[in-house]
Amino acid sequence: MASDNGSDPGLLSLRVGRVAAPLRGQVLDLVRQGILDFRYQPGQRLIERELVAEIGVSRTTVREVLRELEAEGLVKSIPQKGAIVVVPTPEEASELYEVRSALEQLAVRAFVAHATDEQVAELRDTCEAFAAASDAGDTTQALLRAKDAFYEVLLEGAGNSVVRSILSSLQARVRMLRAASMSNPDRGKKVLAEIGALVGAIEARDADAAAEACARHLGQAEQSGLAGISSFSVDA
Repeated sequence: MASDNGSDPGLLSLRVGRVAAPLRGQVLDLVRQGILDFRYQPGQRLIERELVAEIGVSRTTVREVLRELEAEGLVKSIPQKGAIVVVPTPEEASELYEVRSALEQLAVRAFVAHATDEQVAELRDTCEAFAAASDAGDTTQALLRAKDAFYEVLLEGAGNSVVRSILSSLQARVRMLRAASMSNPDRGKKVLAEIGALVGAIEARDADAAAEACARHLGQAEQSGLAGISSFSVDA
């Protein structure tokens, strides 16, 4: 996980402040985001002494954070190796997509039933913002942020707090798969077509068509995500 030189700005940016939030919480957020942004690659060892040097905290804090990330399913401990960033198996990935698809179809149906016209228009706006990011050749993380905005409007308009809570609990593991999917250079345009069809069905207030479009989108995302994670390997 060490960089080629000691001045990698991506690593230096991890160093935490001491006042805005409890220190462990800051470190947890930083390392979690590093995993989700692929700064720490799936399969990569997270060596305690290197994290201590990069982030500027004690080894005790690093160990506590790694335990919390293990509880979240982002890190696992391997005897004689220590902590590594989790590489989802194809079976685990498929199960996550299955659950995600069921919940998002439920959210889509709720959005069709309950969202205001203003929220529907806002959803279209987020779709167009994703299109602009894709056309501009933005980074995978920028595309994910644009997609996050889409989901934020969708879940807000759906008004189902239970669905939102469960999806939030899956977010960390799902985001890794989403990033693997979006790393395919051709995926952005396909996503745009898929969510465009979804938004069109929502605008027509056709819940069945919208749910079907959602299922198709996530089926394609699963295929792309599975292809993406096949390239990950575990550090020796």
